[in-house]
Amino acid sequence: MIAPFVILQLEVMNKSTSSVQSPLVQDRFSNSADNLRAIAQDMLDYARRQGATSASAEVSEGFGQAVTVRQGEVETIEYNRDKGLGVTVYFGQRRGNASTSDFSPQAVRDTVDAALSIARYTAIDDCSGLPEEDTLAREFADLDLYHPWDLSVEDAIALAQECEQAAVDSDTRIQNSEGATVNVHEAQFVFANSLGFVGGYPSSRHSLSCSVIAEQDDAMERDYWYSVARASADLLGAKQVGRMAAERTVRRLGARQIATMQVPVLFESSVAASLLGHFAGAVSGGSLYRKSSFLLDQLDKQIFSSHIQIADIPDIPKGLASSSFDDEGVKTQRRNIVENGVLRGYFLGSYSARKLGLRTTGNSGGNHNLILQPSGGELADLDLAGLLRTMGRGLLVTELLGQGVNSITGDYSRGAAGFWVENGQIQYPVHEITIAGNLKDMYRNVAAVGCDVLVQGSRQCGSILVEGMTVAGC
Repeated sequence: MIAPFVILQLEVMNKSTSSVQSPLVQDRFSNSADNLRAIAQDMLDYARRQGATSASAEVSEGFGQAVTVRQGEVETIEYNRDKGLGVTVYFGQRRGNASTSDFSPQAVRDTVDAALSIARYTAIDDCSGLPEEDTLAREFADLDLYHPWDLSVEDAIALAQECEQAAVDSDTRIQNSEGATVNVHEAQFVFANSLGFVGGYPSSRHSLSCSVIAEQDDAMERDYWYSVARASADLLGAKQVGRMAAERTVRRLGARQIATMQVPVLFESSVAASLLGHFAGAVSGGSLYRKSSFLLDQLDKQIFSSHIQIADIPDIPKGLASSSFDDEGVKTQRRNIVENGVLRGYFLGSYSARKLGLRTTGNSGGNHNLILQPSGGELADLDLAGLLRTMGRGLLVTELLGQGVNSITGDYSRGAAGFWVENGQIQYPVHEITIAGNLKDMYRNVAAVGCDVLVQGSRQCGSILVEGMTVAGC
């Protein structure tokens, strides 16, 4: 969906908050859903009267509150309220787009005029245009994506303080803190096009996070933890988040370097999802038609180990990436992207699909809830401890640093930190290392996927064990 255009932000550094009242509890959205629909329809009608052969429009608004506490004191209180509208028009296969944050009738017309002016001077692109009409969503399931959280500033401060204090109380080696933050966010949008599609819904996304610093023998380590959900009731408890942040931080004390070698690498679930991200990018339409993907021409070919199953599931209730339609209004559908290690599908919007001579998959805007299933058979039901035993000797990675991934060749080289493992047991923390390989080899060498699935975004998986990577140390 379109990005926010205007943000009104207030930061309060004063430690007394008794007079601060959150605007979130006074009202919800500034515009009704019917008003957003009317604005979108007005843009489409005006574009048609000005000669556009087709058009699409989106109108959105949102608001949020973020409270950060550090060392028991309020550090920041932020409110934001944003809104925006965007319109795309076509003269045949000439395309123009414009946007604004002003919802006044004159600004709406001016924005459409700007898009029309752009379209008149752009080159013809035989792949541009609205999606095929038969692909559009006509029925919208209730996916339970909107859960308002009437959290006052005072209660948010207390929650953040509870989270941070739980971390500090967990271990005497926790000497400092980067703070605990409570975020509340709600938004709504309407998307419409000249093929008769109109759809939209409100949504929410709330989170609680904590980051602390531990010290021992003049060495310091930092780590964090967070929880995110559509509904506040589904967040981990504040004390639990704080304790997990502290536990992850303290266990890194006394980190060492290790020698360069080739060993299995176990990606903890908190970082394993990044491997799914590289895969999703490689089989997305833009990378494919630009020929900038290391997985070109791999459809219906074996790219993963034979026990790997990956599904794109858009209709999970409360899912962080659930939706009945994509950014073009195309109906979403459950799809098996990888079956028994074989690539069965791409992520395509209508433009990239036409460039490739295919049909849209309902993925304009990216993947939905992309889920890597735990391994089956003899490797079923392995949690992190079970994966460590399976690995025997190697590296457990809990943090990745840098951006050393070549999306064209698949070459992979990233800084890392984690733990050295012998006989299936963690021995000591390690840092200042690099792990390297090639994603094509890494995917084929996935030995096991754990059942310790972590849901913190659109890509979900357990820990992933990869055989035969290069670990570069001292």
